[in-house]
Amino acid sequence: MSPKPEWIPISRSMILLLSRKRLFGLSFILILITIGLTWLGFLVTVDFVDGLTGDFWENAPAAGTIWGWFKYHGWLIAKWMFLIVSRIVSFYFAFLLAYTLSTPGYAFLSATAEKIHAGEDFDPDAAFTLGGIARDIFEGIKIALFGIVVTLAALVVNFIPGIGQVAVILLYSYYSALMFIDYPASRRRWSLGRKIDWLRTHGSSALRIGFLPALVSMIPLVNIFAIALLFPVLTVHATLNFSAIELAKKLPSGPQQESIHGKRD
Repeated sequence: MSPKPEWIPISRSMILLLSRKRLFGLSFILILITIGLTWLGFLVTVDFVDGLTGDFWENAPAAGTIWGWFKYHGWLIAKWMFLIVSRIVSFYFAFLLAYTLSTPGYAFLSATAEKIHAGEDFDPDAAFTLGGIARDIFEGIKIALFGIVVTLAALVVNFIPGIGQVAVILLYSYYSALMFIDYPASRRRWSLGRKIDWLRTHGSSALRIGFLPALVSMIPLVNIFAIALLFPVLTVHATLNFSAIELAKKLPSGPQQESIHGKRD
């Protein structure tokens, strides 16, 4: 039976990120890229959506009669509802685009953090190639598409009285965990099915990895920028704990586990 892995708190992950110049520099660049891609994607998406409506929201109906008054206020309410929903949806899809395109960078950050953590027990990466970058982006696309399915499921279960909101938090927590363990798992050439199976096998650890980002992602509008700022440390945090769990499976006894922990520190 493999020993129980040490849980690495997010504070330790933050210390590691800040204390290593390579990790910190890469994280700073990735934050700028994520925010930039998200903002660019948001502007393009909003412009596209607004173009579909033409001048409909620019020309208010006349309110000179009683019927006109109802038409005008109905139009005004619909306009604000459209603006709010379209902007939220645009932010969401813009972030999925930024997440997908920045996947190779976060995969590199994850591998760098895991190499520092595992030391001599680190399994070396395959050669850095264009094919590898394409594979990382493809994995990011699959996770993003799966996220759309999760979002639709969350919208449905949210209407269940009592347990609906709890179920939504759990859904987003496990999906967030999937997003972050995707980096070290994809480096091992795992399929999406195997990644999901890992979440089931290590349910409590997955919940601890995904709970914080799930809560942050539910904050309207500011969630995109908050997640962008937290994404590097959350990536490192998930990677270290994923690596600890996988390394523990290779250890036959406690003393050997201690020796490896000594190498990491």
